[in-house]
Amino acid sequence: MDVVRWGIIGCGDVTEVKSGPGLQKAQGSSLVAVMRRNGEKAKDYAARHGVAKWSDDADAIIHDPEVNAVYIATLPNTHAEYTKRVAAAGKPVYVEKPMARTYAECSEMLDACNQAGVPLFVAYYRRRLPQFVYVKELLDAGAIGAVRAVTVNLLQAAKPVVYDAQNLPWRITPELSGGGFFFDLASHELDILDYLLGPITEAEGMTGNQAGLYAAEDIVTGTFRFASGVQGTGVWSFTVDAHEQRDQIELIGDKGRIQFACFDLDRPVVVVRQGQTEEKQFTMPAHVQQPLIQTVVDQLLGRGQCPSTGESGARASWVMEQLTR
Repeated sequence: MDVVRWGIIGCGDVTEVKSGPGLQKAQGSSLVAVMRRNGEKAKDYAARHGVAKWSDDADAIIHDPEVNAVYIATLPNTHAEYTKRVAAAGKPVYVEKPMARTYAECSEMLDACNQAGVPLFVAYYRRRLPQFVYVKELLDAGAIGAVRAVTVNLLQAAKPVVYDAQNLPWRITPELSGGGFFFDLASHELDILDYLLGPITEAEGMTGNQAGLYAAEDIVTGTFRFASGVQGTGVWSFTVDAHEQRDQIELIGDKGRIQFACFDLDRPVVVVRQGQTEEKQFTMPAHVQQPLIQTVVDQLLGRGQCPSTGESGARASWVMEQLTR
């Protein structure tokens, strides 16, 4: 493989700015074909993004001889099936997050790719955004000493769309997403903690539907332990007062602490040690997935490694499943 020639299955909203242009702009990469079940929308996407081929049939992408890697950007309920079909065609897979609806589906995806001898990558792109790389560098340098504990707080007000019972978003439709907003959003947080601190090996939690606005859970609380011995707690609530919204991860060490947001990417990273507070601000890339996509391309071209694999993506799903059992 001298150039990675991508095909997209599911050229929807996430591919407009976050990922699609990154496939085109990464070095050694090109986007040659896109698919969407609505052919007119696929045609429109191709025209606007300068993509030569479009289709309303996933198999046209999977079996296109020009396509040598496939990005699956459909809803989570289809990730496992499409991944197995792409792997059977002998092509590497880059799949949106969450990796699948359940850990069992993640395991099926891993088995299919391992049996076919093709790599599987997951779009947990924060693993290559500058502020999270910076936090990793701080931890590796011992900036706050030995990490003892982690707290995660994601508190959001109910979104207006959840009040339309006849037109609920896919993110809170369990048969499509696996659960509620927790599965969509906490997956990013649990994955970045895996990147920063290593795997979580124990987790348990409680769920509830406090506001009764939709069928999925709207609150999850839990505790977890990492293989390293670090312990953590998390609160994820999606029906709080708008004035009480919070997006914070705090890493507490024996020589200080680090605070950062997972979703408000304009917030600085805050480091507190020896009574002194330091803040560092970061500028986001125009296409937030492009830095991670570059690592995927580099691995496929034999010149690097991607930090977000099927194995790490499946771990995030396993933890979510433990917290919501």
